[in-house]
Amino acid sequence: MTPYDAPFNVSTPKAAADSRAPLVDPFARAIRYLRVSVTDRCDLRCLYCMPERMTFLPKAEVLSIEELERLCSTFIGLGVQKLRLTGGEPLMRKGFLELVEQLSRHLRSGALRELTLTTNGTRLAEFAGELARLGIKRINVSVDTLDAAEFRRITRGGDLAQVIAGIDAAQAAGLKVKINTVALAQDNRAEIPALMAWAHGRGMDMTLIETMPVGEVEQDRTDQFVSLAEIRRDLSAVWTLTDIADNTGGPARYARVEETGGRIGFITPLSHNFCDSCNRVRVTCTGTLHTCLGQDDDTDLRAMLRDHPGDDGPLIAAIRGGIEKKPKGHDFRIARGEGPAVARHMSTTGG
Repeated sequence: MTPYDAPFNVSTPKAAADSRAPLVDPFARAIRYLRVSVTDRCDLRCLYCMPERMTFLPKAEVLSIEELERLCSTFIGLGVQKLRLTGGEPLMRKGFLELVEQLSRHLRSGALRELTLTTNGTRLAEFAGELARLGIKRINVSVDTLDAAEFRRITRGGDLAQVIAGIDAAQAAGLKVKINTVALAQDNRAEIPALMAWAHGRGMDMTLIETMPVGEVEQDRTDQFVSLAEIRRDLSAVWTLTDIADNTGGPARYARVEETGGRIGFITPLSHNFCDSCNRVRVTCTGTLHTCLGQDDDTDLRAMLRDHPGDDGPLIAAIRGGIEKKPKGHDFRIARGEGPAVARHMSTTGG
């Protein structure tokens, strides 16, 4: 048992009531989904994600495992039902399994419906069994190509065989795996049908993601952007895609591929935004709350954690204040010569 198994430390009836009230943004969207980055560090350097010579944060600026646990538990107490742990690469974070073990009590209590993570798969073979034991049921693994040389180029040194071995281990441990693929006009568009067939052949769903203007990278993303409406037309020339109402809590819209029986998801922040029903917020590894991936809004939660170690009231107030500023939607667009919509890298925000 940890100190956070107890009710929030609040000192007045009003504060107690506030601690139980659900999180609702100015547009009446209930916040049920939290994505938390546990580290900005990653062992890959994907071309569309970060510079090759990335400067990572000093350790003192990153939340400790105890702070991450307290933060996540506070959000769960405020009605968050789905929690995704991200990075960087979350499996690189020292103490990550301890964090998962502490948070898994919320699964047992029923307060949390799902605890999951997004990973690049490089360390999955080592951790898959423990993740399954601790109550994680499904994970997302990022794979943009099945060509080993191309994978090495896109990730600047990654080993595709290592990732495939991680997927093997995850499925052997009983984890449901979904493949995430960033659609890149020049690097993998032609391969996407084969990628989908491979994923579905292994019983894995697949989600395609449009490249997003987040963080400075060396290359111009304009050349790599391709609308997923075009990709869907490519796929529909070969397979029968039927729209379905499935919802995993995230922004993807799904279709069933009749010939394979698998699902294909489309995340379209540029060509068809998904903001109207957004129930998600993100917290960076430094404790900064971002209510929109495509806006520069931020609320410092780290100060509340560190300045008030025995009182969750100020933390709750800061969370509510941040949610009250959640915008209606993002302003993503990609145009030649323009910089990113937001300066922070995805590895810092949390993918």
